[in-house]
Amino acid sequence: MIITRNSTTPEALRETMSTTQSMFRVAAVQMASGPHVAANLQEAQRLIELAAATGARIIALPEYFAIMGMKETDKVAAREKDGSGPIQAFLSEQARRHRVWIVGGSVPLEASVPDQVRNSCLVYNQEGERVARYDKIHLFGFELGPERYSEERTIEPGSRVCAVDSPYGKLGISVCYDLRFPELYRAMGDVDLIFVPSAFTETTGKAHWDTLIRARAIENLAYVVAPAQGGYHVNGRETHGHTMIVDPWGVVLDRLPRGSGVVVAGVNPTYQAKIRRSLPALSHKTVRQW
Repeated sequence: MIITRNSTTPEALRETMSTTQSMFRVAAVQMASGPHVAANLQEAQRLIELAAATGARIIALPEYFAIMGMKETDKVAAREKDGSGPIQAFLSEQARRHRVWIVGGSVPLEASVPDQVRNSCLVYNQEGERVARYDKIHLFGFELGPERYSEERTIEPGSRVCAVDSPYGKLGISVCYDLRFPELYRAMGDVDLIFVPSAFTETTGKAHWDTLIRARAIENLAYVVAPAQGGYHVNGRETHGHTMIVDPWGVVLDRLPRGSGVVVAGVNPTYQAKIRRSLPALSHKTVRQW
């Protein structure tokens, strides 16, 4: 797997380095998306405006924010070509309008076969330029009683790890089920913020969501921003919600259990650096054959 980074120049990053050295706010949006893209984008716009009004410099949307179809193949019908389409145009415009970085949950993009999509998290800078694309690698499969999910039927997996440099530190990008695979985050290198846009089921979420989010924060000594789908959907699905932002010590800074809304928290790079000096676990990492 290859780590991909954005094309932002070192000079441009140095111009905004002062931001990295001081506290800034991040926001995570929670939704209960439905089957209609236009309606979901309208709701996402409302929530992005709320997040931007708090002074957040990075705003993250949940997985499937633009469409939670009545059936799994609906997202295939709504797929977009890479670089064009209403969902991608929306993300770019919102980033530019509010002068924020946007982590665009996931967008259904064309795959190499016609009956599948890439479940892609797209990152835009404050100019509205796309600076990263991550295609979800780990595809959710689950069977318990009446609940059955098999993402591999409609999603083509990605193969590249994504870590992107920003004025606010290095951002590690993942999506939902990726959360269960700690080796993915190790492959990102030493990232400062980890993003996990998700649509966890209520069954798996109530059992594992909190533990997994806090574990990824603690073991990587990183802030974790986890925007989620949260509530009952028109298609009958129930998602866990509990959108949260967690600090590098594993402390939950803000949380929203259910429904549409925004969570916001401050990121303190000085505090993070102090923790990493006090507990230098990242420098102790090693690969061994046990």
